[in-house]
Amino acid sequence: MGNPGKVKSLPMEEITAILRGADELIMSGGRNMLTKILTGSKDKKLLDLELDHCPVYGAFKGKTQKEILEKIDWMIVSQYLDIDYDYRLPLLIFTDKGWKIEQETCAEELFEELIEAAHEKRYEFVQTLKDRNRGMIVRLLDKIAESRNDAFIRILEEWKRIDYKKVRTRIQTVIEQLKKKEGRMPNKAVK
Repeated sequence: MGNPGKVKSLPMEEITAILRGADELIMSGGRNMLTKILTGSKDKKLLDLELDHCPVYGAFKGKTQKEILEKIDWMIVSQYLDIDYDYRLPLLIFTDKGWKIEQETCAEELFEELIEAAHEKRYEFVQTLKDRNRGMIVRLLDKIAESRNDAFIRILEEWKRIDYKKVRTRIQTVIEQLKKKEGRMPNKAVK
């Protein structure tokens, strides 16, 4: 394993970016592929796997691979990421500490996508939410409830039709919260 070199700490936006890039590789790729994502590499394997579609692709453009590897190694030493082995192949995994941050990042991304889908009446978007990590989905539903915006109700009703019982129950609770008169934002566009 490498070492973090001169890296003693990272700003939260870099921690978040590294975790977001790692999410694409959990139990399927390692430090070197994560470095390629973050530098915006045109590596054939990376492009074949469509990792250039990752939201943080090229986020550290201009940094050397060595600098980025040191940041990734700092993330491992600081227990945001860890390495697990598939035979002899070292693969990235989240620690609980890293997953907590990544879960929030993903929930926020999905919230923004859900806003757009609701605004454009693309209710089929909810199909992409099924079979996602339950904790992340609960956090997404919390964000919707916190928005107090009843413009989400229609897309939530569509989502409720296709998901599992526990998720449907939570969706119904959020719908009821959004329908309450007190403290509700007027039915405004979701954008």
